[in-house]
Amino acid sequence: MFAAEDTGGGVTEMIEELRRSFLFADLGENQLRRIANHAVRVRLNEGDALFEQGDPARRFYLALSGQIKLFRLSPSGNEKVIDIVVPGITFGEALMFLERPHYPVGAQALQPSEVLSFDSLDFADMLKGSVETCFVMLGSMSQRLRMQLREIDELSLHSATCRVAAYLMKNAPVDSDTFELPVAKQVVASRLSVKPETFSRIIKSLSDDGVIQVAGSRVTILDRPALDVVAETCSTVRDDF
Repeated sequence: MFAAEDTGGGVTEMIEELRRSFLFADLGENQLRRIANHAVRVRLNEGDALFEQGDPARRFYLALSGQIKLFRLSPSGNEKVIDIVVPGITFGEALMFLERPHYPVGAQALQPSEVLSFDSLDFADMLKGSVETCFVMLGSMSQRLRMQLREIDELSLHSATCRVAAYLMKNAPVDSDTFELPVAKQVVASRLSVKPETFSRIIKSLSDDGVIQVAGSRVTILDRPALDVVAETCSTVRDDF
């Protein structure tokens, strides 16, 4: 479990942090104050586990800083990264609607991180008394479902090289051709459903073709139009639902 809990920071500060999240942005002052009064601030060091796969899901979370890896372990112990949560994103909230929920994934800090932790039962009680809050929750979950369907589309229809190129284009700054990968290469590979050795071959191939140059975690795009052509197919997914 997580390394440290801290209720400090003040309700007013916490309310402002809640307002910056899509899930809570449209809630009223009284609702935000109730949520803040029951929330717990959790600080994690790199490598700390927030929860384990299979743990009872009694709480959900809002990332404030750092990065949280959500992952599943196969019976053989192989790890698949499901998502990398960045600040402003909530996770685990959909589980509150299940009768006896358990986390289907584990959550681990990839770097020093801070999250707000919320009691799922208390939040569910608040939803029962507010139709508006229910619709906000449904909107958030619908948006996330749409993103997951888009990702399934990409994983099903497009090659590993396309996914890697699209990832590099997505993370490349507009005003610079050189940037640092936000997470370790093996994490990127798992997130893209690519074996580490396949990821390395793709990076080498793109480097040999003069499209990119890679030194450690630093990537330099040498031919942005060429990389964009490789990634273009991944961005042309269905948008009709």
